[in-house]
Amino acid sequence: MVSSGHHLASGIGLDVLKRGGNAFDAAAAVGFALTVLMPQQNGLGGEVPILVSQRGSAQIEALSGDAIAPRAATVEYFRNLDVELIPFDGLLPALVPPAPATWLLLLERYGSLRLADVLEPALDLAEHGFPIYDDLSDAIARQAPRFRREWPSSARKFLFDGRVPRVGEVWKQPALAHTFRRLIQAEASSSERQRGLRAAHEAFYRGEIARQIVAFAQGTAVLDATGRAHTGLLTLADLENFSARVEPAVAVDYRGVQVHKCGPWTQGPALLQTLQLLEGFELSKLGFGSVDYFHLIIEALKLAFADREFHYGDPRFVNVDINRLLSKSYANERRRLIDPHRASLELRPGGYPAIRARHQADVERSRTEHPRHGDTTKLEVIDQAGNIVSATPSGGWLKGSPVIEELGFPLGTRGQMFSLCPEHPNVIAPGKRPRTTLTPSIASRAGRAFLAFGSPGGDAQDQWALQFLLAVLDFGLSLQQATEVPTVTSLHWPASFYPRTAEPGVVLAESRIPSDVLSALRDRGHDVRELAAFSGGNTLAASIDRDHGVFAGAASPRLDPAYAVAW
Repeated sequence: MVSSGHHLASGIGLDVLKRGGNAFDAAAAVGFALTVLMPQQNGLGGEVPILVSQRGSAQIEALSGDAIAPRAATVEYFRNLDVELIPFDGLLPALVPPAPATWLLLLERYGSLRLADVLEPALDLAEHGFPIYDDLSDAIARQAPRFRREWPSSARKFLFDGRVPRVGEVWKQPALAHTFRRLIQAEASSSERQRGLRAAHEAFYRGEIARQIVAFAQGTAVLDATGRAHTGLLTLADLENFSARVEPAVAVDYRGVQVHKCGPWTQGPALLQTLQLLEGFELSKLGFGSVDYFHLIIEALKLAFADREFHYGDPRFVNVDINRLLSKSYANERRRLIDPHRASLELRPGGYPAIRARHQADVERSRTEHPRHGDTTKLEVIDQAGNIVSATPSGGWLKGSPVIEELGFPLGTRGQMFSLCPEHPNVIAPGKRPRTTLTPSIASRAGRAFLAFGSPGGDAQDQWALQFLLAVLDFGLSLQQATEVPTVTSLHWPASFYPRTAEPGVVLAESRIPSDVLSALRDRGHDVRELAAFSGGNTLAASIDRDHGVFAGAASPRLDPAYAVAW
């Protein structure tokens, strides 16, 4: 079973499984293909946190897949530039690109095929092209004026003789194909599979590709959205010393199901904290989609994401007391703060860290009507042996920074997610990972992993994944039904992305939620903003039922090219 953000990528993953590859081979093939097919959502210069289960084991491992800050990236450096918030675009927020290293580590540690077998389909797509689809054409159209005005390399890559490509026109990416071919050629230097994969890593992070990345980052002054020109901070040493890492996942038990997430270098534990809070309520008796149901979800999310904002950061740099944050006793304590009849307009992190007032002042400087969700994709893969992969590729978007013309991809700009407040757990530091929104998920029961799920959507990822999971576990919906339920999205806490705005009490609600429910939420103090019928909840999922030998998969209809396929 393969579910991914683009049907052609899902088909590629399925073909790898048909040819004898395992779920890890298929996931890497899908991941590389998505960098070609969905440059508006992810790219080779981006990030990809991954969760894996070998043969259905509940001992879930996390591949970090997160970018790290260059050695020159310090608070002092940005303060000297008179930068108060790291911009979301350009080269200043560009970090070491982790995606290639992470896919290569997945193959080296768990895979069975050579890189050439896995990468060939993506190379073929880049070399021979594929038809432009609506979402990609629209994304290029939104950025076209900037490409023409400021980013000529992106204009040459994404525009057809200066115009936006039309839906159905075939788009080829020869420079990206050449980059893929260089990785395959590096692998061919060794007949031993793992040595070949390490040679491909060396080619990207220590060879000519790395030198071209650094030359572009240091030699190109790029205007960001603030109108200021900056070069990047990346050096060869930053790339040469980078490697993806394997870490244990974190988990909680929710009504007999263990839900596993990456650690607090992501927002993933916030979903787990929310589950701990909600376990104290009998949701199934409230009625699915009732005002009580949505109210409790929103209020629990507010408490969990307040902790995300003030406690989470790269555990290699800060002491995140994750055991306490995920404990039943802490949830019992925090649950008392939920008023079942009234929405809170406060930001209430547990412990009220000393940085709260200062950081909140930074957040209060600006407001926005509501942020755009998206710019991320997703994939889930399960094979016949029960191997499971849940991955969230993102970053390196076409709107983030200009294309490195010789390589065919832009760098990621995840550095925007760092704080410049020295006391903050997510403050920028050399070699540190920013607290990312990217958050894959795996669930297990009775010691066996059975479900991979997750959603694109920035700060909404775990909000939508939560509502999907509750629909499955508490209300017995099928995977596809659960991806289609109408959702709410809170904007209450500070956003992870520039300009870090917060809108206390604001809830975005799909118009399919009955008007009397929305009216009742307003009566309880929620500032409900009604959106289109299918405007939130982009979950993908795959599951395996070992008792009956049945696989299931789902893809939200909100994700136009997404598809679940099986063989």
